[in-house]
Amino acid sequence: MTRRELAAAGITEPRLRAAYTHCRALNARHGKTYFLATRLLPVERRPAVHALYGFARWADDIVDDLGTRASAAERGARLTALAARLRDGLRTGRSPEPVVHALADTAARYGIDPRHFDDFLASMRCDLEVTDYPTMDDLNRYMHGSAAVIGLQMLPVLGTVVPRAEAAPHAAALGVAFQLTNFLRDVGEDLDRGRVYLPADLLAAHGVDRELLLWSRAAGRSDPRIVEALKAAAHLTKGVYREAAPGLPMLDPVSRPCIRTAFTLYGGILEAIADDGYACVHRRAVVPPLRRAVVALDGLSRLAVARSRASRTGAGRPAGPAATPVEEQLA
Repeated sequence: MTRRELAAAGITEPRLRAAYTHCRALNARHGKTYFLATRLLPVERRPAVHALYGFARWADDIVDDLGTRASAAERGARLTALAARLRDGLRTGRSPEPVVHALADTAARYGIDPRHFDDFLASMRCDLEVTDYPTMDDLNRYMHGSAAVIGLQMLPVLGTVVPRAEAAPHAAALGVAFQLTNFLRDVGEDLDRGRVYLPADLLAAHGVDRELLLWSRAAGRSDPRIVEALKAAAHLTKGVYREAAPGLPMLDPVSRPCIRTAFTLYGGILEAIADDGYACVHRRAVVPPLRRAVVALDGLSRLAVARSRASRTGAGRPAGPAATPVEEQLA
């Protein structure tokens, strides 16, 4: 967290500054794609985004805990303790836990509905107990808490030019689209954790089940049925991006470059998966660095234009609810 960002956000108390800095580090380490996009936000809004994503990453780390190999019961106990700290932090506005301290401050500053955090933690708990999803409806219920509410949490931070209720469905859809992209990219890694996030009915329509995925992962061999199932999952994901797209014009103009960049970069992951022959059971597809740089430069140019217009009109600070979708549509 740069001093300029913290100063612009009016965060002056040393302990709170340290808490936000800790969240920024979590976001930078885990969420490289969105962290890059966040650099295109107005400086005063970046700390809040880092607090939201830092909390999400921290809870996710508790659930996965690949370092100590803690048992499900131990991870569940940690998640319960986190929920208790969160409730107390939201009530008092402070916490001895840095991530919760920053999150509580952000929630108070922007009036974020605390139910979004409850829904998020409920989905995180599912990861301790649920290893697959029979239908897309089942997966959607999980993604409401794990992804859609992330978009909803962002609304007050980004700012919009329309009422929050109008922007909310598009913001939620973009959160889901991002997560579906991650599920597709990380099929092999999730298998190693004992999880299959792609719905069983979608896989079965192409003759695929968990056993075939595990065989392909272990053997290092592709299977045309898996390729077709992953293509279908990518097609479904593109449809969710299209649901999110109408929300970009609802955003505060100075926030649009950030979300457009995140959208383009995540869409690039789908392109990278296709270019790699849908081999994500075996390896993670990566957007080439040159492509990332080009997208970032485009975002910077759009940001410069938006800031110039905002300075002429006196706009540029959050003025109500926001959304996180984009106007471009995936083909």
